[in-house]
Amino acid sequence: MAWLVLVLSGVLEAVWATALGASNGFKRKLPTFIFIASMAISMAGLAYAMTELPTGTSYAVWVGVGAVLTAALAVIRRKEKLAPGRAALLAALIGCVVGLKVVS
Repeated sequence: MAWLVLVLSGVLEAVWATALGASNGFKRKLPTFIFIASMAISMAGLAYAMTELPTGTSYAVWVGVGAVLTAALAVIRRKEKLAPGRAALLAALIGCVVGLKVVS
């Protein structure tokens, strides 16, 4: 259960990071609200996961999932381009997150 909560919290990290960028320095209300709500829920999920999983592993998985999904959202929204090198590094990051699950 903790792993599922951790991954979902990582997904919410991508939501709040994207909303933060869209908030235009907290000047836009809806993205600011989405940022605050998703960040609070994401942090609560991370805190819960850390009660059952090692802190370092939990944080690495949370950041990894959030970073990959944030980059993917930026590509989907056409805010960034996905060069082959960048794609390879993001794939490696996914591999590291999976590897942490395997060895934990």
